[in-house]
Amino acid sequence: MDMATTVMAASNSTNPGTGWRRIATVALVTLTLALGACAPQERRSGFLLDEDQVGEIRTGVHDRDSIAQLLGSPTSIATFEDQTWYYISRRSEKLVFLDAQTMDQQVVAIHFDDSGVVSEVKRYAMEDGQIVDPVGRKTRTRGRELGFLEQIFGNLGRFNAPEESPLGF
Repeated sequence: MDMATTVMAASNSTNPGTGWRRIATVALVTLTLALGACAPQERRSGFLLDEDQVGEIRTGVHDRDSIAQLLGSPTSIATFEDQTWYYISRRSEKLVFLDAQTMDQQVVAIHFDDSGVVSEVKRYAMEDGQIVDPVGRKTRTRGRELGFLEQIFGNLGRFNAPEESPLGF
């Protein structure tokens, strides 16, 4: 036996299972990374609710400008009348490739009277919400629905004489 073969044989005989330890270590690291990728990702969006700031709001005292200075611009304003401002915060979690699930939602609704002064402050939690099921029907129109290829090739061979512009072009 030459010297290199003797050293290799000695190292293999003194550490049996070294290869298995490396495989187990690599497998453990891979498993840890894979499980870490499955952890839910938390996302907060909208108005970050600060109880102290919301607690400072006084009905009959604060107006729109002072509310805007205290809380910032609202997340949403009432659709049909601008007498109500909504500050909405939402916390959601998303697992890998699944859709995000809303875990918590808080809404602060500030109602103003006709002169723009706060008349009421209401708080709504996720439990106060209602699920809205939109109607899935479609409004039928006259004519027929064209397929993809009909839309692409439908105008081939249909040429109209160009109309002359009033300027003579």
